[in-house]
Amino acid sequence: MLPSLQCTLAILLLIASDVLAAPRPNTGSSTTIPLVRRAHNRRTEKDWGEWAKSHREMLISKYGGSATPVKRGSGTNLITNQNADSSYYGSVAIGTPPVSFNVILDTGSSDLWVADSACEIGCKSVPTFTASQSSTFKNLSKPFNIQYGSGQAAGILGQDTVQMAGFSVANQAFGVCNDVSSGLLNNPVSGLLGLAWNTIATSGATPLWQTLAGSGAWDSPVMSFQLTRFVDDNNAQTLEPGGSFTMGFVNESLYTGDIDFQSIPSGQESYWILPLTQINVQGNALTFASSSSSSFAAIDTGTTLVGGPSSAIAQVYSEIPGSAPGTGNFEGYYTYPCSTAVNVSLAFGGNSWSISPADFKLTQISNSQCLGALFELETGGSAPAWIVGDTFLKNVYSVFRFNPPSVGFAQLSEAVTAQNGVNGPVPSATIGSAAAAVSATNGSDALSSSGESVRASTLTTLGLLLGGVVVGIMSVF
Repeated sequence: MLPSLQCTLAILLLIASDVLAAPRPNTGSSTTIPLVRRAHNRRTEKDWGEWAKSHREMLISKYGGSATPVKRGSGTNLITNQNADSSYYGSVAIGTPPVSFNVILDTGSSDLWVADSACEIGCKSVPTFTASQSSTFKNLSKPFNIQYGSGQAAGILGQDTVQMAGFSVANQAFGVCNDVSSGLLNNPVSGLLGLAWNTIATSGATPLWQTLAGSGAWDSPVMSFQLTRFVDDNNAQTLEPGGSFTMGFVNESLYTGDIDFQSIPSGQESYWILPLTQINVQGNALTFASSSSSSFAAIDTGTTLVGGPSSAIAQVYSEIPGSAPGTGNFEGYYTYPCSTAVNVSLAFGGNSWSISPADFKLTQISNSQCLGALFELETGGSAPAWIVGDTFLKNVYSVFRFNPPSVGFAQLSEAVTAQNGVNGPVPSATIGSAAAAVSATNGSDALSSSGESVRASTLTTLGLLLGGVVVGIMSVF
């Protein structure tokens, strides 16, 4: 997600949800990166109001309210669900020797940044990067700054070897931040990994994923997500298994049927944009012109909820009896009777995909009233009008394809949905051997001259498996 993702990161970290990962059997070089989710504490109506206001402001800020072939392969990063579906993080390893860091996985932004060891404010108890301990780090002597609705992350732009899911990229540019606004990072998360296109990178650098996909390092030019649900689990821990993030393949054990791919509009390779053509609410269809930019939606794993134009959101809630606009910190949101099971589905030019009533209900704020997960959001500039986050993405297997540029969704398998709300141990942060090594140089993606394995190193447990090789099928955490 965009800089707002980092904001969302802080907020997402407040909710926690489980991500389960079931990597496919090892057929060649496959690695798995588990997603982890943190358990959430019970909150008051005031707490939820402050969270809702912060989440909305941060999104407004993020989306502009302002020659020798290398061995190809595939890998999976098990992710963690933090604070009952507030955010999902995985892990990367940076430097020589490699050190693992947990980072929010954000398809709504394009920069990688981590907290610097020199950071004092906003980095308390957060694992930080020490440049002097890496023999391959280079200071690019350029400032780095990302603004959020509630703060910023700023520092310098550096360059080093970055590993993830069994892949290694040399000379990857990333932000090393010594100025991080309080509340933006929550232990054990140290930063954010942007997974959108290079055209919106604040640093101007080619994103890690795009270097790998563009160099042919992957078996298939795709990356995919499967996210767990814990938002409706009162016993959820701050960190829970979050699901999986795969590179270079789709895990057929995680979905059923076909993947419904829809193309990104021509020339719109910035965010992962799709036209939102229809919303079905309680059996009634609201349609939108697919050719209109007002229907464009960014598919954003770094955003917790779903935001859209005020007029469209009002139409959605008009189909829900007893709903009403929120006030105070809940301005821009809507409440509705908790006794109502709300059935909503979204279509992006192809199949219609349902959002579980459990995901639509963000929380209960009084004896009878609940807060809806779709809210009003006015974006600016060339940013898409809709931001579709984890409220929707927990209900599908999502695939982001480099070539041709497109996003696909598929129905989750029964084995996967059965793991929602199932508590379990959080993945450990480890480093495995690299299936492929590429180099990011001056914005171009060039294959390295060798596919040597990256030296393995034992790391401190951070709640995520980064670049860990997985053999067979991993059960949900």
